[in-house]
Amino acid sequence: AFLPPQQGRLVALLRREATQQVSAFAGPAGSNRMSTSTERYISEFVGTYLLVFTVGCNVLSGSGAFAALSIASVLMVSIYALGGVSGGHFNPAVSFALGLKVPGTWVEMGIYSLVQFVGGLAAAFSYLGVFNQSFNLAPGAGFGFAHVAVVETLFTFVLVFTVLNCAATVGYENKKQDNQFYGLAIGFTILVGGSAGGFITGGAFNPAVALAIDVSSMHLGFGWCAIYIAFQLLGAAIAYGAFVAVRPRETPGTPDGPSSSGPQEATLVSKCIAEFIGTYVLVVTVGLNVVQGGSNVAAVLSIGAALLVMVYSLGDVSGAHFNPAVTAAVVCAKKMNSLGVAAAYVASQVFGGILAGVTFWAITGKSFALGPAPGYGWASVAAAEFTFTFLLCFVVLSVACLRKVELTNFFGLAIGFAVIVGGYAIGGISGGALNPGVSVGVDFANFLNTGRFGTSIVYSIIQLAAGVVAALVFYITRGAEFEPQKELGPTYGATFQERANA
Repeated sequence: AFLPPQQGRLVALLRREATQQVSAFAGPAGSNRMSTSTERYISEFVGTYLLVFTVGCNVLSGSGAFAALSIASVLMVSIYALGGVSGGHFNPAVSFALGLKVPGTWVEMGIYSLVQFVGGLAAAFSYLGVFNQSFNLAPGAGFGFAHVAVVETLFTFVLVFTVLNCAATVGYENKKQDNQFYGLAIGFTILVGGSAGGFITGGAFNPAVALAIDVSSMHLGFGWCAIYIAFQLLGAAIAYGAFVAVRPRETPGTPDGPSSSGPQEATLVSKCIAEFIGTYVLVVTVGLNVVQGGSNVAAVLSIGAALLVMVYSLGDVSGAHFNPAVTAAVVCAKKMNSLGVAAAYVASQVFGGILAGVTFWAITGKSFALGPAPGYGWASVAAAEFTFTFLLCFVVLSVACLRKVELTNFFGLAIGFAVIVGGYAIGGISGGALNPGVSVGVDFANFLNTGRFGTSIVYSIIQLAAGVVAALVFYITRGAEFEPQKELGPTYGATFQERANA
């Protein structure tokens, strides 16, 4: 619900440029002039160069599990540094999606993409010169065309969908609060996909990255970049379609865009689609990380990042529960008044979790069972899952459901890191599911693999009970929330409540 002035003006001015009213994009916030074409193109070159050079250095230096964090970080800081100049695309798939969003800007987006490809190629030959070697673009051992198609489409979708929701939503330009989380959310999509899908495709999710890697390693083989790019663009197109589905008032082709007088009202269908997408992304990230085994030490960071980016992307649409235990907590805390809406949320979450389980099982042919780790019993599982599901639900209530919330920019960070806390603390005891949607999705994937199903029911009961207790503690510690209130402030918490009760 908080539009970064830099990116928001980018979209608004793209619309106006399409009607020949302006010829340049917005400059940095607070400046009295708009950035020139030269400034924008150099910014896109520099940002893409830094991204691809960081990719190459991480791979060739063998930085291992935390390479994805490094790459995510360079994207994040580059967006914060240059987003006010060019919009911080650094990815032809992003430019393609914005071209779909704002008809009449294809020439400009084409130039952006060309500059990004050039920046990527320059970076690839730079790391080739530094290391005197390169690496090939190709699926990992045991994977092929179909795996590239699914993984590159899926995680490019996550990246572009996050960009559209966090940095390209028209209608909030007059909000008093500035959105400062957009770079964090967009950057962390690389941590999500890099850790979850990197072992399958290498984790490009960017046509400029794919082309640069393939060209600089032609002596090792060439051609996969065409396949990667095709499915990355497909992912971008699907992301745009999903963006319109969750934000139906984002009307393409209208020069002035949707009304900017206040938050856009989401329908129940849009809310349920948002809950489905968020839960699906979370559970498929869980599955693809966990099937890699204990060697993937960044798995918990990737899973927490998946929740973080989806909360930032969809919090102002549905409230971003993505977890039946959270929905139970919100209902019990009287922050959602309709049991019918709550039931629709839970159905969307469970369906998203099941489909995600099918997805990661179909991609890898692997699954994993829920249950006590060796050396632990069900009492340990119950204590572990209850405690950290309670933490997650209580954090959601405390940072996203208050009448007046201070964490207007850090709510997603707090919620995502609640999962990181629990994942590292109890992953070796119970697996750290903390979410009936995750439990059911994982259990269903294991059913497809082994024919056994049922432990998710036990997990879900424990997790739902934790959500109820979180609401009780919230009631005790936040008594002022339940006193009569004449007016809600213009905060994320108020928007969360209005969405849930609409």
